[in-house]
Amino acid sequence: MRKRICIIDGQGGGIGATFVKYLKEVFAETVELIALGTNGIATARMLKAGANKGASGESAVCYTAPGADLIVGPISVTWANAMLGEVTAKMAEAIMSSPARKILLPLSQDMVEILGTSEEPLPHLVQQAVERIKEVIGDV
Repeated sequence: MRKRICIIDGQGGGIGATFVKYLKEVFAETVELIALGTNGIATARMLKAGANKGASGESAVCYTAPGADLIVGPISVTWANAMLGEVTAKMAEAIMSSPARKILLPLSQDMVEILGTSEEPLPHLVQQAVERIKEVIGDV
């Protein structure tokens, strides 16, 4: 059975689309990439980048996150009211309560600083995350 990787993003979906692009290059169709957007624009952008399936909003995140093998996205998807309020408390709870492993990028548009992280450009962070994903899920 293929591993299910949920890519969660909001606002314009650029981070999620970058994840989808890199994951598709590495895993092709050996994993299922599910785009979960906090809004329709983010979901559409991730689907355009090559995600296998996609859905938007609180219900989609709360329903899908528990069945994921892996959840990836910016760390702010785990914070209630992040992304100008797009991340609801129920979304954040569903993501963090999911038994899936989470690989999150230390990116935030909120007034939060995460000390001890490097200021790498987004593509470099995503490449590091994809390398870690390869280690976590192994050869598929």
